[in-house]
Amino acid sequence: MADSASVQGRIVDIFQQRIYPGTITIRDGKIESIREEHHSDNLYILPGFIDAHIHIESSLLTPYEFSRLSLPHGTIATVSDPHEMANVLGMEGVIYMLENARKTPMKIYFGAPSCVPATAYETSGATLTASEIEILFRDYHLKYLAEMVNYPGVLSEDPVVMEKIRIAQQYRKVIDGHAPGLRGSDVTKYSGAGITTDHECFTLPEALDKLRQGMQVLIREGSAARNFDTLIPLIEEYPGQLMFCSDDKQPDDLEEGHINQLVVRAIRRGYDLYKVLQCACLNPVKHYGLDVGLLRPGDPADFIIVENLHSFQVHRTVINGNVVVKNGRCALSSDTHRIMNRFHASPKTPADFEIPIQEGKVNIIEALDGQLITLCVTGERKQTGNVVVSDTASDILKITVVNRYHDAPPSLGLIRNFGIKRGAIASSVAHDSHNIIAVGASDEELCRAVNLLIGNKGGLCVVDGKKEWTLSLPVAGLLSDKDGITVSREYARLTVKARELGSELTSPFMTLSFMALLVIPELKISDRGLFDSAKFRATKLFS
Repeated sequence: MADSASVQGRIVDIFQQRIYPGTITIRDGKIESIREEHHSDNLYILPGFIDAHIHIESSLLTPYEFSRLSLPHGTIATVSDPHEMANVLGMEGVIYMLENARKTPMKIYFGAPSCVPATAYETSGATLTASEIEILFRDYHLKYLAEMVNYPGVLSEDPVVMEKIRIAQQYRKVIDGHAPGLRGSDVTKYSGAGITTDHECFTLPEALDKLRQGMQVLIREGSAARNFDTLIPLIEEYPGQLMFCSDDKQPDDLEEGHINQLVVRAIRRGYDLYKVLQCACLNPVKHYGLDVGLLRPGDPADFIIVENLHSFQVHRTVINGNVVVKNGRCALSSDTHRIMNRFHASPKTPADFEIPIQEGKVNIIEALDGQLITLCVTGERKQTGNVVVSDTASDILKITVVNRYHDAPPSLGLIRNFGIKRGAIASSVAHDSHNIIAVGASDEELCRAVNLLIGNKGGLCVVDGKKEWTLSLPVAGLLSDKDGITVSREYARLTVKARELGSELTSPFMTLSFMALLVIPELKISDRGLFDSAKFRATKLFS
């Protein structure tokens, strides 16, 4: 748009809860005035959508390429935690994300990662200290302290954790939470420490405990964790304490839609339009203090123009008065992206993945489709000779995490519900430390998948007999340097290949990536072995 311009349409006013025909006058990137006047334009103008908690790295895209896929869905801003890049590259990774995000007009607000590494029971590529978090607040003006995944540290008043919280409070920063399953008096103590949000609720009683303590609950619907259906009824009573987020969104899902999908689903269920838009547009701006316009005179000229209030099909996305999406097409062209990485593992042999037989039953990770949580089940193991092998008939497969930062023996375990009947899949996206994680039907194929990623210094792959398919992720082993559409297509192809191996999971690679996330109950695996997340301590395969 020019320095001065006007836009006509049906204005959706969240504050007054009314829709009226009007004209918006824009000058120097801000809304100068909004006049109510009759005209023939029936398109709707409303504030843009905000993802209140997302790790952009989960899309496998740089922030710039992420914006090119999400802007056409009406997403104008995100509240983003760059702790994936931080766990690999430390401060250098956070600064990379900040610099890349400056290339896009999308308003991407980063937080300072609070837990790098997430736990002491895994090997990460970097450590982010309290003093470095202070630098991010003081010199880089990051918006908030990102999710405090070490919730046991908050409850036990761990000195390092409390120092990070103190620094955030000193700089008057909002503190994001992460407390799956936390209830009762523990919630009181957690929120009392200054934690203001949680996006990990997976039951209504848990969410209600947190809401009643004054916390904001983020209704999450991502590619792996899907809590919308369970939590959306809260919007009737708590519209001022809810936000929408995706947390993790794989590229092909992002190409299909973003926060707009949650808005549509909520409206179709009959929930009040203004309550829904309060969650999708207003509450994140208020809670985090974002410089995002909400269709008021003096606000930045940030808004979307949609065909109707049922499908929310976006005609235009406008940020700071500039049209960044027109007729549903993003105006940003593709760009080049700097490569940086940390990958030092050497190739493995099939013998490295052998599990010597021991007495007793085995502790098995049970993956749950659509959830980050897992179960710990005890069962029998299949053996050939003196070693444990994958049992495809019983769907108990071997899982491994291989340290990618220096050479070390692979960590080994067993997992159920992946459904693979042959072959293997592997990923260097393995929350939170991002070592190589793989699951497979045989030691040989497991080894080949791991070695493919070692050779590529990161990525995703599928091995099926002598065939193999790889999506390279040269930026920190987490991000592609390609355009979003290309990455989306390659990722979708890998998902198809994983399903051809027998997996019926909605998102096999996203689910695999969270099997190493030790801060989510119940049984997980790191490069150092199995971990009991409920008791927050290492455990053994044989019991």
